[in-house]
Amino acid sequence: MNITRGLKLLRRNCLFFRLALTPTKNCNRTCLGKGQRCVSNVPNTEVWKSARHISRRFYSQSPRLLKEKITSLQISPVGLIPNHFSAGSTQLIRSFHTSPSLRAAPFPFFWIIIKPVQKLFAILVGRSIRKWWKALPPNKRELFKESVRTNKWKILLGVSSLGVLFVMFYFTHLEETPITGRARLLVFGKEHLRQLSQMEYSMWMDKYESKMLPETDARYQVVKRVVGHLSESNKDIPQVSALTWAIHVVDEPEVNAFVLPNGEVFVFTGLLNAVSDIHQLSFILGHEIAHAVLEHAIEKASLVHFLDFLSLIFLTMIWAICPHDILAVVGQRIQSKLQEFIFDRPYSRTLEAEADKVGLQFAAKACVDVRASSVFWQRMELVETMKGEPRLPEWLSTHPSHENRAEHLDRLIPEALKIRERCNCPSLSGPDPRLIFRLNRQHLLESYKAQESQNSTNQDLSKTEVDFSHT
Repeated sequence: MNITRGLKLLRRNCLFFRLALTPTKNCNRTCLGKGQRCVSNVPNTEVWKSARHISRRFYSQSPRLLKEKITSLQISPVGLIPNHFSAGSTQLIRSFHTSPSLRAAPFPFFWIIIKPVQKLFAILVGRSIRKWWKALPPNKRELFKESVRTNKWKILLGVSSLGVLFVMFYFTHLEETPITGRARLLVFGKEHLRQLSQMEYSMWMDKYESKMLPETDARYQVVKRVVGHLSESNKDIPQVSALTWAIHVVDEPEVNAFVLPNGEVFVFTGLLNAVSDIHQLSFILGHEIAHAVLEHAIEKASLVHFLDFLSLIFLTMIWAICPHDILAVVGQRIQSKLQEFIFDRPYSRTLEAEADKVGLQFAAKACVDVRASSVFWQRMELVETMKGEPRLPEWLSTHPSHENRAEHLDRLIPEALKIRERCNCPSLSGPDPRLIFRLNRQHLLESYKAQESQNSTNQDLSKTEVDFSHT
C-alpha cells in the first residue's frame, strides 16, 4: 500500500529463539485443516542466533522521543532488527502498499496490445451508428422504429442468447482457489502467468538493479531467513513447495514489498525500517507469499479482462446514444470509474483480506507471534492520526483501511493461535502486545500533541524576538 515507531518493545518468545538453542530438533507436526501438515526444519543454527535479538516491541519509550522516533527500525551490521520506529518519515503512511501496481493486473502480451484496439473499435462502431442515425431521413427513422417494434421478441431472444453465452463462459471458467476453496474466474492459464511474471521481473530488475543489496548484507540475510523459514514451515502445501523463492532487497525508502507469481521476492529497505520486530516482518512476507500461492495476479487479470470485454458493449452504446463526442467522452469516463469503484477496487480489497487470512496461517505454522500482525496495522493507523493527514474512504482504495485491517486480523488471530498449538509451537509468554499498544495509544497521542504544541509556541516566540530585534 507510512509507518511509525516510538517506545520500547517487550521481548517475546518465539520459535526463532527456541530454535537457536535447539538447532538440530526437527518439528514434524500435523495441523487440522484442509489437507495441511505443518513441517518446520531449521538446519542453520546461525540463522536463528542472529534472529533471536530481533524480536523486540515498540511500546514504552519516553514520550519525549515520540516526535523524533516514529518509523525507523534499523538493522545493525550483525543482522539484528532494533525496535525503534520514528515519526520523521512523512511519506510512509500514504505510500505504504504491499503489492505493485502492475502485479495487480497482468496480461499476456497479445492482450496488452489488443485491449486498446478493442476499445477503439467499440468507439468507432458506436460513433458510426450515431452518424448513420443522424443521416437517416425522418420517414426511414419511423420505418426503422416500426421494424424494431415488430421484431422486438426476436431482438430480445438474441440479446438473451448473448447473455446466456456470457454466463456459460463465466461458469465454465470457474476454478477453486488453493487453500481457501473459494470459486474464482480464471481466463488465463499457467503459461500466461509464467510469461507475465518473467516480463515483470525483468522490468523491476531494470529499474532497481543498481539498488539491490548484496547477499552479504545483513538486511538481505534477515529477509532470506524469514522467507526460508516461512516456506519450510509450509512446504506441505503443494503451491508453496512448487515455487523456488529468490530474494531481492532494494535499497529504497519506499515502504513496500511484493512477491511475483514465479516466487521472486522484492523487499524494500523502507519496509525493514518500518516494522518493529521479526514477527511483523514475517506476517508481511507471509501475506505477500499468500498472494503468489493463491495466484491472485492472474485471478485479478482474468476478472479485469472479462469486465473489459463486457464494457465494450456499454462503450459502443455510449458513443451511439450521446449526441456529441464530448458527451460520449464524459460518459465513457463515468462508465470506466463505475467499473473501477463497483467491481475492481472491492475485488482487490477482497483479495487483500484473503491474503491476510492465509498469510496469518502461514505465519502461525512458522510459530510466529501472530498477535503482532494486528499491532502492525494499529501502529500505521496511529501514525496517520498523529500526522493529521486526511483519510481516504476505504471504497476509494484498493486496500482495506488500516483500522479495518487490524480488526479483521483480530478476528482471525484466535484461529491462528490454535494453529500454533496444533503445530506444537512454544507458548507465547508475556502480555498481549495488542493490549499494551491500546493502553499506550492515548498516552502517545497526548504526548505527541503536547510536543507539537510546545514546538509551535517556541517557534512563535522565536519569530517574535526576531521581528522585535529588526524593528
